[in-house]
Amino acid sequence: MDRPIKGPLNGHSGNGKKHVIVPVDGAFSLDFVHRLRFTSNVFDTNNPVLPQVLAPCGDSPGRLVVFVDQGVADNWPGLAERIEEFISQALDWMTLAAPVQVVCGGEQSKNDWSVYESVLRTIHEAAICRHSYVLAIGGGAMLDVLGFAAATAHRGVRLVRLPTTTLAQGDAGIGVKNGINSFGKKNFIGTFAVPWAVINDKQFLTTLSDRDWRCGLSEAVKVALLKDPMFLDQIESSCPQLNNRDPAALCPIVKRSAELHLQHIVTSGDPFELKGARPLDFGHWSAHKIEQLTDFRIKHGEAVAIGLAIDVLYSALAGRLVASDAERIVGLLEDLGFDLYDQVLEDPALFDGLEEFREHLGGQLTITLLDGIGRPIDVHEINRERMSDAISHLATIAAQKRS
Repeated sequence: MDRPIKGPLNGHSGNGKKHVIVPVDGAFSLDFVHRLRFTSNVFDTNNPVLPQVLAPCGDSPGRLVVFVDQGVADNWPGLAERIEEFISQALDWMTLAAPVQVVCGGEQSKNDWSVYESVLRTIHEAAICRHSYVLAIGGGAMLDVLGFAAATAHRGVRLVRLPTTTLAQGDAGIGVKNGINSFGKKNFIGTFAVPWAVINDKQFLTTLSDRDWRCGLSEAVKVALLKDPMFLDQIESSCPQLNNRDPAALCPIVKRSAELHLQHIVTSGDPFELKGARPLDFGHWSAHKIEQLTDFRIKHGEAVAIGLAIDVLYSALAGRLVASDAERIVGLLEDLGFDLYDQVLEDPALFDGLEEFREHLGGQLTITLLDGIGRPIDVHEINRERMSDAISHLATIAAQKRS
């Protein structure tokens, strides 16, 4: 933390001479608008959402490049042609500056510089300026890479995100962080950048695999535990319908999760995480490490479910959270279909996640725990023996579930 400066500062050089240092500091702030829209069938030529977001800017040449996650392209044959038709009919002021680009999605896209570099090359060759647009359509990992490229091209071009998974629509696509993995660490290289807009189209959720349908629910549970006990009740009561892939049950869950994540970003006073605490990363110190240690065999949302269970049980063992609430939360995660135990939890390297988390935060370890549902608390020390007990307890619960 910066210390207040009161008047000139005195210092001495190596030759004993006295220097007077007069600071000249100036504080300033920037205003951002975080636009979030909910719709269905965004590329219907009668749907006004995208044209409103991409409204003409007086000095803009009106250029656009579009990137589509490979998994989305596979699930939606003809999507590129549909996008091109939409632009020609509903965005007559906009020039599609390159053919629709299909790029690698999933965590693989964040582990390889080539995806980032190919996106930068397209932005360059399409002559996208700071008032032109990049439209990214895909899951959270792909949006991270595209966001990083958009934030670094010309030091920032306008990015419109169109998330296509429950996790991306409820959490990852809402955030103001972008990045790729490096040095064996998740999101080691990246930026903070507010997207021009985020558009959640519920139609894209209908083609998800069962795993990807489920993955975003762990982030919904997380934000409910932090901010909205009634939302946790809603998730519990909707559990049978969610497991049956009922869109009428899923869409309100994803929408509320997105709203709570957005609310935290714009009202917490720390959108670029300059302080020590990151409440929205509750359960993530172990989740990120679980992903890395399993070579991303365990997806992010699945790892977050395990991480939540660990930290909830630790909160109870530390005397903060009542045992019945801990059991309720772990039970809900299991009822949603998450497998809460994997052999990776026996790997001593898991605890390296605490050190990596401390470094990523800025020096002081800060872990969010629960004093109750809807009552998060930040702590700066973790008892490793107690954390090991929490993991062992989770293994016992998971074994009982399987039997």
